[in-house]
Amino acid sequence: MSAGSAAGLTRRAVLGAAALPLLGCDARTRIDGGFTGTHFERGHLLRPAEGSAQARNWPPPAVTRRAQVVIAGGGVAGLAAARALRQRGIEDFVMLELEDSAGGNSRGGAVSGIACPLGAHYLPVPGDDAREVQELLEELGLRQRVAGRWTYDERHLCHSPQERVYFEGEWQEGLLPLHGASEGTLAQVRRFARLVEEASKAASFVIPVSKAAPVHAHRSLDAINFEAWLDREGLTDARLRWYLDYCCRDDYGAGLPTVSAWAGIHYFASRHGFHAPGEEGAERDAVLTWPEGNGWLAQRLAAPLGERLRAGRVVLRIAQDRHGVEIDAFDTATQAVERWQAPQAIVALPVFVAARVVQAPPAFLTQAAARTRHAPWVVTNLHLREPLTDRRGAAPSWDNVVYGGAGLGYVDARHQSLNPAPGPTVLTCYCAPGMGTRADVLRLPWTHWRDRAIAELVAPHPDLAAKTTRVEVTRYGHAMAVPIPGSRMAAPAGPPQDARLRYAHSDWAGYSIFEEAFTLGHLAGHGAAAFDKRAAAPA
Repeated sequence: MSAGSAAGLTRRAVLGAAALPLLGCDARTRIDGGFTGTHFERGHLLRPAEGSAQARNWPPPAVTRRAQVVIAGGGVAGLAAARALRQRGIEDFVMLELEDSAGGNSRGGAVSGIACPLGAHYLPVPGDDAREVQELLEELGLRQRVAGRWTYDERHLCHSPQERVYFEGEWQEGLLPLHGASEGTLAQVRRFARLVEEASKAASFVIPVSKAAPVHAHRSLDAINFEAWLDREGLTDARLRWYLDYCCRDDYGAGLPTVSAWAGIHYFASRHGFHAPGEEGAERDAVLTWPEGNGWLAQRLAAPLGERLRAGRVVLRIAQDRHGVEIDAFDTATQAVERWQAPQAIVALPVFVAARVVQAPPAFLTQAAARTRHAPWVVTNLHLREPLTDRRGAAPSWDNVVYGGAGLGYVDARHQSLNPAPGPTVLTCYCAPGMGTRADVLRLPWTHWRDRAIAELVAPHPDLAAKTTRVEVTRYGHAMAVPIPGSRMAAPAGPPQDARLRYAHSDWAGYSIFEEAFTLGHLAGHGAAAFDKRAAAPA
């Protein structure tokens, strides 16, 4: 397969996926389901009224309330900010969240009583640059020092086997299919490993990215897309290119022609590197995962908030003056506008939303919104009444991917179970449809995504349709910022802050992962707490 055919879904592929052959298609009529988890129509309330270029005319606030700090947005960054405020002794705050629960892309759910992710499904064991995340894991009992060494609770580390790929009629261990590979393929794999190692020595690749300033070596990689860089280096092997494209779509929502070469190298150099088979360190780094994915973390971050979490709120306006901040939000339950007044606020919203609702937005915010591109995301959860028949090869794993597939494979909710008895489970299928498909993602019926998921997995699992009882689909129109060429060098080392408004969201890092969002939220929360103490100090 050529690199071009591996480079993500086109709009035509999205629209035509349901027409793919589907074994057991008569069973589809017995599979119920629907959409769940997100309410994109709430966010669309911020758009101008149909047929008008002007913003909607909202009624005056029905009630005015006050708090010490208002957090606009309840994703991972907002939750981290709330935790940081509580650490610094500030309990008088409120969080305004669009959805019915906090967590953003890290929320979890359940299908027919079985927990499953609605978005992000794992957290790599963080490195020392992500100290804030390490401290969270210590607080949650996931990380502790034993006999002088840091260890992680094995119940929450991904159980073995971790990942496999379906290639040429059988499962292979790992996600880069190398069984039967030619010497030419292996030589290119080894060459890519050397290039990643050389790039790591030439410049620092860290998570969070704000912990290291970009340098000239980053600039040259950021100037071109990953595909062009691979062409330049003579890395043309189809298997290697498919794998690298998969990695980019998995972490960034877009493939080789879209993301920058910096992003492609950063994927490996910032974590575990890239090691050819047989090389020292070739095993993947450990990851933490749960049946509900990162929803496990989000639930624990949200649990202490109680009534301070105001869900179902659409933030309409954020304005500041020398006395404080005023935020108007639409309560979707009461259908009324409420006003919040506070000395300061933390804007934990995507940059394009923040630029729309912050009155007289600063230049750095409008510039960030203009340069940031977002990719849509679709998560399809399939409930199975019994285990699937498996093809030959590597054993069933946590992460299971079909080579050449338009989707990103699936994770098995039962993989972390300690109960050896087989039984019902949920497969969580991921799809990054491509940056030009957002309108289709929000328009197509849930049955399209059901059929697409089943059609992609029918080769390794011909009994999938017959054993699926229910399908629930979660759509994200702006799931993640995509690190396109030029975005790394244009991004600040972190969002600039002012006296009244502090910004925190993974968009400021240029791509969407837990460590980036959590660190930015943590720093914003501590900054707000420090400002509050300075303001309260006697002159």
